[in-house]
Amino acid sequence: MTPSTTLWLLTTLSTVPTPANIKASVDRALPLLMKAAEGHIGKQTCFACHNQALPMLAFHAARERGITVKDGDIKEQTDFVYTFLKTNKAKFVKGEGTGGQVDTAGYAMLTLELGGQKPDEVTEAVAGYLLKYQPNNDYWRTVSNRPPSEASNFTTTYLALRGLRVWGSKDQKDAIAKRVEATHGWLLKTLPKDTEDRVFRLLAMKEAGVEDNVIRLAAKLLRESQRDDGGWSQVDAGPSDSYATGSALVALDRVGG
Repeated sequence: MTPSTTLWLLTTLSTVPTPANIKASVDRALPLLMKAAEGHIGKQTCFACHNQALPMLAFHAARERGITVKDGDIKEQTDFVYTFLKTNKAKFVKGEGTGGQVDTAGYAMLTLELGGQKPDEVTEAVAGYLLKYQPNNDYWRTVSNRPPSEASNFTTTYLALRGLRVWGSKDQKDAIAKRVEATHGWLLKTLPKDTEDRVFRLLAMKEAGVEDNVIRLAAKLLRESQRDDGGWSQVDAGPSDSYATGSALVALDRVGG
């Protein structure tokens, strides 16, 4: 650890959180997230879940709390993702999808939702793909093994459920209801094995309309996995980390009461 890093940690740990210094920290962090997202647009031709969807979640949360994020920046990210989906529309119509399958499609649709995109034939095609993919399963299975964020069937299932709820058309309503009903049962009987599972099982339960008393139990399970230092870790034997802690707090705040 360098001296500057040590000094930063000591300063941070000794600072009592206040609205002012929290806002100052966010104001410093957002431009870095935007830089990473814009850099991906400039150097890559595909949509990246981590470089667009997750920063967009941060931008959206910041706006909800009165922190300025430029409209042009949001539009640039949204347009980039929409173009990616539109370019691959024929693949979604056929049920083929793209690399990353439901993880990619689900995070892309989440990005459009946060960016205020209006539904059209492109978003309907992606929703149709989510219905066609693994139709005999009662959940959506991930095709990646890149933990923590691309290794959990609960994450993939949550993304699919949210995408269908937000973007499904009237013509797809009955098919969506059948798929959600099947997933409801899977969520009840399948136990999580780590923080990513516990977080996205909780979020998916909300999307699937699981009963409140069951959601409270799932939230309790996530709360009880908090470590003595106040954070959460990706695996129960590991140290706390920012991704696990942040995702756990968001899930508990938005779903767990």
